[in-house]
Amino acid sequence: MTAGVPGPVDNGDDKGGLRAALSGLTTRGRSFLAAGVAAAVCAYVLGQGDLLRVGLLLAVLPLVCVIVLYRTRYRVAGSRRLSPSRVPAGEEARVHLRMDNVSRMPTGLLMLQDRVPYVLGPRPRFVLDRVEAGGVREVSYRVRSDLRGRYPLGPLQLRLSDPFGMCELTRSFSAYDTLVVIPRTEPLPALRLAGEASGYGDGRQRSLALAGEDDTIPRGYRHGDDLRRVHWRSTARYGELMVRREEQPQRARCTVLLDTRRIAYQGAGPGSAFEWAVSGAASVMVHMLERGFAVRLLMDDGSTVPGESGDGFSGSAHDSADSAGLMMDTLAVVDHSDGGGLSRAYDVLRGNNEGLLVAFFGDLDEEQIAVAARMRQRSRGAVAFVLGSEDWARGREAGASASLSPGSSAPAADGLRLLREAGWTAVKAPPGTELARLWRQAGEERSGVGSTTGFSGGWS
Repeated sequence: MTAGVPGPVDNGDDKGGLRAALSGLTTRGRSFLAAGVAAAVCAYVLGQGDLLRVGLLLAVLPLVCVIVLYRTRYRVAGSRRLSPSRVPAGEEARVHLRMDNVSRMPTGLLMLQDRVPYVLGPRPRFVLDRVEAGGVREVSYRVRSDLRGRYPLGPLQLRLSDPFGMCELTRSFSAYDTLVVIPRTEPLPALRLAGEASGYGDGRQRSLALAGEDDTIPRGYRHGDDLRRVHWRSTARYGELMVRREEQPQRARCTVLLDTRRIAYQGAGPGSAFEWAVSGAASVMVHMLERGFAVRLLMDDGSTVPGESGDGFSGSAHDSADSAGLMMDTLAVVDHSDGGGLSRAYDVLRGNNEGLLVAFFGDLDEEQIAVAARMRQRSRGAVAFVLGSEDWARGREAGASASLSPGSSAPAADGLRLLREAGWTAVKAPPGTELARLWRQAGEERSGVGSTTGFSGGWS
């Protein structure tokens, strides 16, 4: 939850000046002023004193309202709070507005208006009849978007009006907030994945505990070490007491690769192939973090979302929530790249990659399939979800279930075969298919058990 910085509004501010106040005359005020001037002119021509007094009254009334409203000295402060500030696409968030009258006199009629992008819904407006001195008013409204992104809310605007409705003045706060609409995620079944070791929990593998860069195997004795771990052969060799380095659990790693090339996808909108790939990457990322993996997000252009560690992976298990938020914020605004290949992503994987690689690919030509094959050699396990852009553009819902069968024909059949020959667990992602179903299918294909119900297989 985020809170907007309170900002005072003084409608007696001289920035706008009296000219700005006159420009705030409403249609009623302008009509009264025009009628008064016309009546005064007619009274002068016809010599009618009573008509002149009526004309002066009609003309003076809106001017008096302008001066009174302009000279009124009361101050109000406003704040905004989002609940929550990060919301999945298609779900609602509530915006709470709070108005405080910090002056010593009650306010008149106030109209509160918040500026929101059109994609979040209509612009909310509220009428506050009267706020006593030191009083507080709270209102709220809901926003919803089917499109992910970052949307600014604000600044908050106040429209001040006189009791006769002759004049309205608008004052704006300076503070605004940002609503982050993240991709939809879906829960995935728990499968035993690459890099796990039984007996050490999800996402754990055993490694030697390092105490420094100059450590050797074994290392020198330190105060407090268990004497049962003394390595006598090394002690005799080095002439000092040596102990075996203990083993400790280390977090397994997972890289989520998202293909964002513009030429790899067709169509746009919430139901497009690219949006499905973004949502799938977010689902896998959240699932792996929940399993205890150290996760990083990698794009086709080589950009990564780093965590606490310098290699781009998320930090300790305690920082999983912060790492997930950072990567979700990145996926909320990710767009198509103009790159034509996956070579930059391969360079990142070649420099540092351990553990599982989960990729979401669009259309792949022979050159990109060759690059993907080299990626497989740099990882302990690799799973690819391939989206055929033509199928998604046509929206062939009827062919989705048929495409899941091993003997079905698809435009990307040759690409899937080449990926599998290179060692990938490649699964075709037809339109309208849930990722959880494909996730389970990938585990079954890797274990070679077909479509056994209730399977909890493994990837290597």
